Amino acid sequence: AEQATDTWKTRYALRAGIEGTINQALDVTGLRNARYRGLPKTRLQHAFSATAVNVIRLDAHWNPHQPPFTPRTSRLTRLSQQRTTPTAN
Repeated sequence: AEQATDTWKTRYALRAGIEGTINQALDVTGLRNARYRGLPKTRLQHAFSATAVNVIRLDAHWNPHQPPFTPRTSRLTRLSQQRTTPTAN
């Protein structure tokens, strides 16, 4: 019942945008695993990753005719898509 209210939808819309940004950062830069040990190097990696995502988004904004960013699909989804597409004999 709470999810049907306008205030909840407004708050969730903000969260969905942030989660999309985080998901794009994870997909593009592999942000989940730090490449280096130590906080200073990890912070630098995160700063470079954020810069990379910003550059990708700026490029998408300046070139609207490019296809949009497509998130990764799980192995299970890919297998089910292969299973449902008819094969030519």
